[in-house]
Amino acid sequence: MASTTCEKRTVSLPAEQGRYIDRLVDSGAYASASEVVRAGLRALEERDTAVERWLRTEVVQAYDELDTDRGSAVPAEEVFAELRSHIAAEKPADLDVPRRIHTSCPSPICTDFLTISRTVSA
Repeated sequence: MASTTCEKRTVSLPAEQGRYIDRLVDSGAYASASEVVRAGLRALEERDTAVERWLRTEVVQAYDELDTDRGSAVPAEEVFAELRSHIAAEKPADLDVPRRIHTSCPSPICTDFLTISRTVSA
């Protein structure tokens, strides 16, 4: 691996994140807290690159297609009505927890899931 110049930084973390770093180092997965932070920053950089690529390819393409053919647009009311119907069909009546709908978006906002609560689906 090529030698790189390191720059010292001081950061403040919530106690929970500090304990998580300590557990990773104690487990032997990482040699130091700095190594954990570097790995986290690399992962963040990769995610940001994926989001940027997604925005530049899929989102731009979808926008251009919609801009070319406005008739292909689906009104938001229809989309939400279909989501509500889908959620209601999958959700047991006695289970009062939010349902999660997976998206293909790699954004931190929607990578994990969009949570749609019972109040939205009602």
